Amino acid sequence: MTVESTLETVFRMESARIVATAARIVRDVGIAEEIAQDALLAALEQWPRSGVPERPGAWLTATAKHRAVDLVRRRETYARKLAEVGRTLTEESYDPEPAGPGDIDDDVLRLIFTACHPVLSAEARAALTLRLVGGLRTDEIARAFLVPEATVAARITRAKRTLAKAGVDFEVPYGEERAARLGSVLEVVYLIFNEGYAATAGDDLLRPGLCEDALRLARVLAALVPDEGEAQGLAALLELQASRAAARTGPDGRPVLLAAQDRRRWNRLMVRRGFAALERAGDGRSYGPYALQAAIAACHARAASYEETDWATIAALYRQLGTLAPSPVVELNRAVAVSMADGPAAALPIVDALAAEPALTRYHLLPSVRGDLLARLGRVAEARAEFERAAALTRNESERALLRDKTRELGGG
Repeated sequence: MTVESTLETVFRMESARIVATAARIVRDVGIAEEIAQDALLAALEQWPRSGVPERPGAWLTATAKHRAVDLVRRRETYARKLAEVGRTLTEESYDPEPAGPGDIDDDVLRLIFTACHPVLSAEARAALTLRLVGGLRTDEIARAFLVPEATVAARITRAKRTLAKAGVDFEVPYGEERAARLGSVLEVVYLIFNEGYAATAGDDLLRPGLCEDALRLARVLAALVPDEGEAQGLAALLELQASRAAARTGPDGRPVLLAAQDRRRWNRLMVRRGFAALERAGDGRSYGPYALQAAIAACHARAASYEETDWATIAALYRQLGTLAPSPVVELNRAVAVSMADGPAAALPIVDALAAEPALTRYHLLPSVRGDLLARLGRVAEARAEFERAAALTRNESERALLRDKTRELGGG
């Protein structure tokens, strides 16, 4: 590998720790990111002459830390800043390498909570988290969410300004505030994964890069807050969902529905990790929304085939989820489980009751599910109309092709 490629790889892996370390000192994520970029430029200048250091991540972090300290010293308010960060600032060692590869600095946790602060919009939180914690470039984030690069850049810039203007502290909150803020963090990771797992627009069903970034963030978060059941529940959910990735598309890139997936292609290591994380989430009585969704995914993972799935338990879990976190989408998913456990006739009234939900007016899966139920009941003409409506609503080309296939399979048009 060249020095440049090595540096790119190291920076991608270590950027969260580098930015977090600088942010702890300067108390501003925007300035901290600039300091991290300065450290990157310093490496580009020095490493080709001196060689790649034995511990490149520690070199970059130490360089950023030195520059952050220098910046604080240059400010007129240095005395006040020094009091805030503690007198050990000028005395502490500049050896930030963790004790072991699994040891994650608390600064990273502070960075995650700052980037996911509720003062920001969900889109801004996702973009800023991928930038600061995930180490993605602006153009990579833009490609992932299918929006112009300028839009992402503007979101990130506004997010940094908003955090600075609001005076958001670079810290991990505690007590009730921590519980509230943790929900925001988990929501961002969940949003990132969902966009990768079922893309809302574009030609591809999956965007593996986004799934991998979200899964990595979930693992980091679960390791940093091991006693938080919902953090463990989210990690379990993403492990179990991601385990099916290889089986969700065929050789031609077209979607493969759950019933037709080759379960031998499911990643058993991820399944085991998901089961382990779900155990850490607590018992079923204490499950939160993410743990309940993980429990549903675990039912699918335990079934040797689609036909052996415990649909009655899944329907009960969706009912529990709907009580805890009411949502028309949860109710639609419950209808699917009810249709498998008790037949399509039992599920159709549940789906019909959702027709008036404003949130589902443009949601293509509502007519898609209704079309499946009607087809199973032999009401072919109505089913065909529902599949056509669903195809017109979706913005994902792979899903549109699948829905048109269903329409053709029904015949008559």
